[in-house]
Amino acid sequence: MGWNSWICYGTSVTEQEVIATADYMSAHLLDYGWEYITIDAGWYAPGMVTLEQYEDSHPDQLIDEYGRLVVDTLKYPSAISGAGFKILSDYIHSKGLKLGIHIMRGIPVQAFERDTPIKGSRYSARDIADTVHVCEWYHGFYGIDMSKPGATDYYDSIFDLYQEWGVDYVKADDLLSPSYAREDIEAISRAAIRRGIVLSLSPGPAPIEQAMHLRSHSAIWRISEDFWDNWESLKKQFALCAKWVQYNGAGHFADADMLPIGNMAVRAMRGAPRKTNFTEDEQFTLMTLWVMFRSPLMLGCVLPDMDDFTRKLVCNKEVLAIDQHSTNNAEVYADDRIIIWEALVDASCYLAVFNISDGDLKYTLDLSLFYSPSYVDDLKEVWTQQIYLPEDGRYSLDIRAHGVKLLKIS
Repeated sequence: MGWNSWICYGTSVTEQEVIATADYMSAHLLDYGWEYITIDAGWYAPGMVTLEQYEDSHPDQLIDEYGRLVVDTLKYPSAISGAGFKILSDYIHSKGLKLGIHIMRGIPVQAFERDTPIKGSRYSARDIADTVHVCEWYHGFYGIDMSKPGATDYYDSIFDLYQEWGVDYVKADDLLSPSYAREDIEAISRAAIRRGIVLSLSPGPAPIEQAMHLRSHSAIWRISEDFWDNWESLKKQFALCAKWVQYNGAGHFADADMLPIGNMAVRAMRGAPRKTNFTEDEQFTLMTLWVMFRSPLMLGCVLPDMDDFTRKLVCNKEVLAIDQHSTNNAEVYADDRIIIWEALVDASCYLAVFNISDGDLKYTLDLSLFYSPSYVDDLKEVWTQQIYLPEDGRYSLDIRAHGVKLLKIS
């Protein structure tokens, strides 16, 4: 549970904005379990603030003498004199929070051009670089030929640096789609685990046939392409969540992606600055599906500008407990209008009844399809705290278009 800079700031987030986010999270969200502050792409690229600069055929990137990305001091003044993220991570840790950063598969093109030595190895960048299998959407990196001596040494060297900086979480990109980088994933996983760093793999969609490999080599993996604030994208997540939910648990979780809610896109790669395009009903659906699926929760909004609605949406302890502590999560019913998910928390069962149609619905829920009538003492809607009374063992639910009723069965 935490925050990622991508939806708000793209590649342009600054130290001042990260500190303001950490201050807000520590003061207002930490008690609810929100703890990660993740800096996405561009922290190593001076002046990279637009989509055009991100898609440049040869982006400017900063590296050290061993070909490892280093922090841009224009965006992060505390990185002066080679401090990297250490001073910033110390500040974030002092707030009771944890620091995450984004990295790419492979080795920077600048390291290849300079043929930099690999720290702790007798090999250099050109010994391991793969100039053919490169990222399709970011051109600052060559691949790494994992069959070459020195390949794993390079990944170890960058994680040594991140450990020195106090990094707790790494979002590693260009590993799942359009091609599955199995050998890179294994090397990055070993490097992260040895240093106690949580590993998240992107971008999706991850291939379902690699589910057990992903569980063995990462804490988090993305199940979709980048998710943004429109209903059709949200509707597509239902099928993906239903497919992947069986692989969640025991510290390894499929990721439905960030939460594009609240005030967002200050300097983002998609769209102008705006309040989320999701309606309030769609935001309840978004949050409910993510917690019933047990997705990691990464906020995408401008935290210091969080409005009352968004704060209530992300600070409901009962809802968050479903995400963090539930079992037996599954889609248990679906048709072209209604999808129902189930989850258990201690002695209580939760049913989320989603209206995926474009019109308001009056839906009759027959709990006898799921439970013995003697099992049910009380039925409460979690978001509104409304109590429902049965009519001949059935419950009448008015569900708005694209909305949800999250029901606790005691």
